[in-house]
Amino acid sequence: MRKDLILIASADRNWGLGKDNKLLKRIPEDLKRFADFTRDNLIIVGRKTLESFKDKKPLPDRINVVLTRDKSYTCPGAVIVHDLDELWNEIKDYQGKVFVCGGESVYRLLLPYCSKALITRIDDTFDADTFLVNLDELPGWEKTYEGAWQESSAGVRFRYVDYEKID
Repeated sequence: MRKDLILIASADRNWGLGKDNKLLKRIPEDLKRFADFTRDNLIIVGRKTLESFKDKKPLPDRINVVLTRDKSYTCPGAVIVHDLDELWNEIKDYQGKVFVCGGESVYRLLLPYCSKALITRIDDTFDADTFLVNLDELPGWEKTYEGAWQESSAGVRFRYVDYEKID
């Protein structure tokens, strides 16, 4: 079992992630950063997160692993796993970076196996129905980088904050 996964997410002031299976805010600069980090690597997503992607298709130029309890779920171009044992078996020999990309239940399940978290903090609060655990208050995690506030081309104030597991 790996302990080097990298969580990547955007969250509002209350650590809200999304609403109705959509991002709280689309920040073009953050979407580009996400693509730059994850391209040519492996991403782990839940079924609902994958279904929120364009045309409900796997992201290109990445290995897309979908973690779902639905044994009948299929998705051309993605690797489907149903539990942690299947996940570890699928990724154990992968040499590149492995990014945990949501949603809420996948983040919660895989956070203990993450060594880093790359968070885009949105300087606002939204009516969210999914949340990330507050890494500022979680024992064993330390903030290692906090960028300056930026204004996106979409008019959203945000900044990048990195965390590392220290236990």
